Amino acid sequence: MNSSQLILALLDEAYEKKTWHGPNLRQALKGVTAEQAAWRPGRGRHNIWEETLHAAYWKYAMRRRVEGGKRGSFALKGSNFFTRQEKGKLTEKNWSADRKLLDSEHRALRETVRQALKKNPAAKLLSGIYGVAFHDVYHAGQIRLLRRLMTEKMKK
Repeated sequence: MNSSQLILALLDEAYEKKTWHGPNLRQALKGVTAEQAAWRPGRGRHNIWEETLHAAYWKYAMRRRVEGGKRGSFALKGSNFFTRQEKGKLTEKNWSADRKLLDSEHRALRETVRQALKKNPAAKLLSGIYGVAFHDVYHAGQIRLLRRLMTEKMKK
């Protein structure tokens, strides 16, 4: 495996490929309903839905850096964290659309990285690309913790 293949494998494992360390980001979201995704562990705390969009945003931000794209072109208005879910919009359809946004941003980032690595395998953006993978694993852990907290809270 060369360095370019290793970088792509890292992105894939952190997001959706089989892992040895436990659930990756996509696996952590598997089976989460809109109601569960919108559950907030406390006032001012992020929920699973917001963590999902946060991950999508940073995949977009890294892709934009690699491509040299313009700021402000993310699918949602704002940056970093996006408040979810507003009253009347807590639907499976909206939750599915936001999960699809995460998938779409991952695919776009992966393709951009693949193309960039063809041109310059020792690109100066490697730490950022690694960072996106580590970010996915970090938030997969947070999502698993939120799921466990929610389950414990509902038992009481």
